[in-house]
Amino acid sequence: MVQSLNTKVDLTIDGQSFMGMNNYGKIMVGDNAFEYYDTRDSRKFIQIPWEEVDVVIASVIFKGKWIPRYAIRTKQNGLFTFASKEPKKVLRAIREYVPADHMVRSLGFFQVLNRSLKNRFGKKQQS
Repeated sequence: MVQSLNTKVDLTIDGQSFMGMNNYGKIMVGDNAFEYYDTRDSRKFIQIPWEEVDVVIASVIFKGKWIPRYAIRTKQNGLFTFASKEPKKVLRAIREYVPADHMVRSLGFFQVLNRSLKNRFGKKQQS
């Protein structure tokens, strides 16, 4: 059995991890870490201490009406993507422990397209 890093849990909610195959489980936001535990396999878990969180990225669609998924980028181990039934509750709970300047929106479809076109057909730098 895995030992939790949290001493106090603020929120527990059903969630989904997008590490490889989609895994369903429980997301826990507590005073020391963000934790994900798989419901089927107890060996599949993710524990991210708050000191390790670099940026929290939210995919926002329809001007904030719908948030399909969010990601946590850590300082050493990369990007972890999650989804939950009520993502706004999870992001509000995370906001208690992560500074506001470390919570960002991901780029939209047209922003990514515009950036790629500028890179492709933009002016070439003269050297």
